[in-house]
Amino acid sequence: MHPRFNFAKASPDSYKAVVALENFVQSSGLERRFIHLIKLRASQINGCAYCVDMHVKEARHDGLSEQWINLMCVWWESPVYDDRERALLRWVDSVTKIAQTGIPDSDYEPLKQHFSEEEIVKITVAIATINVWNRLAVGFRSQHPVDAANKAA
Repeated sequence: MHPRFNFAKASPDSYKAVVALENFVQSSGLERRFIHLIKLRASQINGCAYCVDMHVKEARHDGLSEQWINLMCVWWESPVYDDRERALLRWVDSVTKIAQTGIPDSDYEPLKQHFSEEEIVKITVAIATINVWNRLAVGFRSQHPVDAANKAA
């Protein structure tokens, strides 16, 4: 797979708009582990290797465990996640797969048990933001760096 073109260079104003959303998410007051969870899970669903690579590294850097990171793709089967994380993961899945899910009440109800309305809006903006990044990165075939130590022999 080869990159199509650099979307940030092709439309700097578009890139700046998405960065403004990202800056809001980063300064929203959401817990860092929740931001990591949102970014990594949505990127897994969307098949964005560039973003999965980036967000795994960021989560590790912030001290999240390998098990917490690695089992996110099968979160519903793992007891690693607490009730708040599970409600959030369900919401990320539902919002990211909106065309399939329609975001049913069964995905919303657990979320409102753990988060305020303001937090739910911020969470949903964070989900929307990573979905924008994923669509740009996948659509224009952004390539993640390959760590020298990890190249196959």
